[in-house]
Amino acid sequence: MHCPFCAATDTKVIDSRLVADGHQVRRRRECLTCHERYTTFESAELVMPRIVKTDGTRQPFDEEKLRRGMQRALEKRPVGTEQVEQAVSKIKSALRATGEREVGSELMGNLVMEQLLHLDKVAYIRFASVYRAFDDLAQFGEAIAKLEKR
Repeated sequence: MHCPFCAATDTKVIDSRLVADGHQVRRRRECLTCHERYTTFESAELVMPRIVKTDGTRQPFDEEKLRRGMQRALEKRPVGTEQVEQAVSKIKSALRATGEREVGSELMGNLVMEQLLHLDKVAYIRFASVYRAFDDLAQFGEAIAKLEKR
């Protein structure tokens, strides 16, 4: 680790603590040359699978795109930001748990719908209408009927 003040390579760790629910390590460091102190954060780099779209194209996983899609479905609904973040985290964990380098966009869409179903039923219908490309009112009715059976 290079000191951000003098670029020296000799630093010592003064304190280490777990942060972000144990997913990051916060370290206080001191430069042995200039004696300045600074903080670093360390986290595991986890490789997310690529998403294979229905047309066969492959895209890297985009967490921000996932979050935006969920927030669009949840717009003006009584769901907090923390709940959305937990849902995004669960989706990412499920994708990593597949152990695959590539997963289909259908799996991704189903994971999102599953999380939205737990968060808000209206948001679930909104997302399903776009994801499943509803053409008419009958398809909305079928989706709502399935939802009511649960």
